[in-house]
Amino acid sequence: MKNILLPTDFSDNAWNAIKYAIQLFKDEKCNFFIMNTYTPIIYDVEYMNPGVDRFNLIDVVRNTSEKGVDKLQKKIESQFKNPNHTYHKISSFNTLTSEIEELHDKHVMDLIVMGTKGATGLSEILFGSNTVHIIKNAKCPVLAIPSNFAFEAPDEILFPSDYEVSFNKKQVKQIVDIAVSNTAKVNILNTTYGDDLSKNQEENKQKLDELFKNVTHIFHSVSNQSVTGAISEFQLKTRINLLVMINNKHSFFENLFFKSTISQIGFHLNVPFLVIPSGKKKH
Repeated sequence: MKNILLPTDFSDNAWNAIKYAIQLFKDEKCNFFIMNTYTPIIYDVEYMNPGVDRFNLIDVVRNTSEKGVDKLQKKIESQFKNPNHTYHKISSFNTLTSEIEELHDKHVMDLIVMGTKGATGLSEILFGSNTVHIIKNAKCPVLAIPSNFAFEAPDEILFPSDYEVSFNKKQVKQIVDIAVSNTAKVNILNTTYGDDLSKNQEENKQKLDELFKNVTHIFHSVSNQSVTGAISEFQLKTRINLLVMINNKHSFFENLFFKSTISQIGFHLNVPFLVIPSGKKKH
């Protein structure tokens, strides 16, 4: 049974991500946790209108959150009737990032699925700050869905790797699961600048070959091209439905996706993006 967290701020962007998750895992038994977090904007009683009690304000916001989550669950169940899926509601007086941290510690979820759009609406921001923070610090895989991406089954998965990670079964489990259930092909893309792979990289590549033995997979090597350039080039030739990366602190990952503007990274992310923690971060 998969446990999947669906954070929502009740926006169209969040709803789009929820629809994607429900359709992606339609044939699997899943517990979905629909979560909304709320923090009243005004804490300081001095700035409130006379007669407005701080705790009343919290009650009002809590009520709105609980009703919103309730309404959302009914909407999901009416549009996607599926005996494989069970829904749970979380309405929490907390920030999104803190609540996710606490749920991690309680081992509530195996995967987080969320939208990528930031509340600012600024087109030059690649991800909303919440999404960036969660992707960077998550202890479980995060699947980020672009706001206008209509669901399509991922049959072509792109997995760029520098082979610097010593891969293990747990890291690639999500990729293998998705590939198996969608009969997908995994394209493993490595970029080099003329150098041969080191002994360590060769060993990691072999390990990856073994871990993907039950799914169709192809190794691609591109010379003298940036990772972003290679990804963009690949997308032009093959219609990719899912981009996957392992968030390894020592690889290209950090520099690649956490620049503040699209112009700095030079490419638009227009497909769902699965980020897998390396599992080596200390918390």
